[in-house]
Amino acid sequence: MDSYNRKTDEELLRRMHNGDKKVIDYLMVKYKNLVRKKAKALFLIGADNDDLIQEGMIGLFKAIRDYQEEKDSSFYHFAEICISRQMYTAMEASQRKKHAPLNSYVSLDEEPDNDGQIPLTEVLQSLTNGNPEDMVIDQENVEAFQKKIEKCLSKMEKEVLALTLQGLDYHQVAQIMDKSPKSIDNALQRIKGKLR
Repeated sequence: MDSYNRKTDEELLRRMHNGDKKVIDYLMVKYKNLVRKKAKALFLIGADNDDLIQEGMIGLFKAIRDYQEEKDSSFYHFAEICISRQMYTAMEASQRKKHAPLNSYVSLDEEPDNDGQIPLTEVLQSLTNGNPEDMVIDQENVEAFQKKIEKCLSKMEKEVLALTLQGLDYHQVAQIMDKSPKSIDNALQRIKGKLR
């Protein structure tokens, strides 16, 4: 393993492609702290931090397996993206299983316009009342809102919205998605405009 310490990640990955399978174990250990750091910044509904770390390790393994040196990106940067995406996908899947992708807050609760739309916060708050008729109507409203999200938002905007609904600010979202804070802020403004 000492010989691995003196080599760049890219050199190690070339050795792996030439048959040195011990490189995989070395890189998995080397980047585990990066996975833990990213897991601390996220919250997975219905699971603990270990589940999120496990998802991150899967992302890291995929990065090791799929890295292509000729793409002009360092392995570190590629691994960071793969880890974040795997964790984000796990969070998104967790939300779908719970049927609650909108159970957190985001500043989409402006007063209704003249078109009679109900603010999102009112729709979500009413889900907690016990009237079965209201609950059915509210479920329909949430489903309609989810369909609107699927129809109106780009993949990036959906990712920004999901991370924002997890309680992350736009700086944290920018770090996870490897974008500038300004581009995340712009995406949030577009989301608000499209969901009005």
